[in-house]
Amino acid sequence: MKFAELKKEGHWPSLLAAFLYFDFSFMMWTMLGPLATEIGETLSKHGFTLSADQQATLLAVPVLSGALLRIVLGFFVDKFGPKKTALVSQIIVIATLFFAFMQSDAITYNQLLMVALGLGFGGASFAVALPQAGQWYPPRLQGIVLGIAGAGNIGVVIDFLFAPKIAQIWGWPSVFLVGAALSTLVLIAYAFLAKDAPDSVYKPNPKKFRDYMKLLRDKDTWWFNLFYAVSFGGFVGFANYMKVYLMNTYQADMSAFGLGFLAEENVKVTAGYFGALCIFAGAVLRPIGGAIADKMGGIKSLYVFYGSIVILSLISALISLPFWAAIVVMFLIMANLGMANGSVFQLVPQRFGKDIGIMTGLIGAAGGLGGSALIKTFGWSQGAFDGYSAGFLIFAGFVIVAIFGISLVKTRWRTTWGTTAGGRI
Repeated sequence: MKFAELKKEGHWPSLLAAFLYFDFSFMMWTMLGPLATEIGETLSKHGFTLSADQQATLLAVPVLSGALLRIVLGFFVDKFGPKKTALVSQIIVIATLFFAFMQSDAITYNQLLMVALGLGFGGASFAVALPQAGQWYPPRLQGIVLGIAGAGNIGVVIDFLFAPKIAQIWGWPSVFLVGAALSTLVLIAYAFLAKDAPDSVYKPNPKKFRDYMKLLRDKDTWWFNLFYAVSFGGFVGFANYMKVYLMNTYQADMSAFGLGFLAEENVKVTAGYFGALCIFAGAVLRPIGGAIADKMGGIKSLYVFYGSIVILSLISALISLPFWAAIVVMFLIMANLGMANGSVFQLVPQRFGKDIGIMTGLIGAAGGLGGSALIKTFGWSQGAFDGYSAGFLIFAGFVIVAIFGISLVKTRWRTTWGTTAGGRI
């Protein structure tokens, strides 16, 4: 059993620290998503009405900046180690959160865009947390280890559960104050728990610019970029846009659902609850996806997960679903996206084990770019067609491209580096 083996090898405090760091960083990174409606209402009071495209841009900026910063932090991980990189990055996030709180209700749209840029450091934590954990463990455990570390994306679930309610009671700026306080506690815990792997376990190999260019010339880098842009991009894109999607499509349904806590004045909180339910599936099932890939191979598992996503996305695009059915379908989409994330990163360390730091940054950046593109696509779909069918169709198309890509590389992967990878391909 893989979980039992984790106790015998590696360094569990570092694995725990990586999970906590990524969990709370991811929470801060996606904080604007569950607050989008409340922030829009505040800006409207000051005479600035957000268009569908501007709202999508605000939600896409932290995803985009997080994507690009993953490359930068991946470089710092290789050069200075994951622990030092994590501590500096977390301090920047905390400073951004305090700034957003101090601006309070008087904050402008341009200032919010600056806050979104700063929160990108939270999303870039992916390029730090995964090497922090993965460097301690052998190839045969990479799927489950990186799945556990990556399951820190459950932080977005916490966002959707609590941020709207905190905003309802004390106002949305207070959410940033709570986030800053929690991030400070995590920073202290991480400083004591985390430890970089010694040379006897993992030999650091700092990269130069030419090493980046060499990896970018490797066609497998681009295949992994595509696969992760679809899976993680889909997950983080839907997660950030979930509340906007539910409010624009099913606000009346949530208000009239028939339960006391779903009263109309609480509909924004309700949207957060249902959003959290769907996002939870993708967050908690990521390590399960890694474990499934360890057992049946990353390629075969991606076929299953991607195929399911295509079918579910087409259902959302082509059928006018009642509220309960839409929630079920979105829950399943997020579940398969989460498991696909775990499957992709079951393969990455087997192909690029000596370059895991920089590759985590590069591939993670592709995931963030995919997420920002998805948010902008859904914002465009809403603005152009007053609905999301076009957005779901475009997303399904990209997943089909990824499935076709797997078919092109599977034989070569299995007969080349896969024969000596140390795990199932």
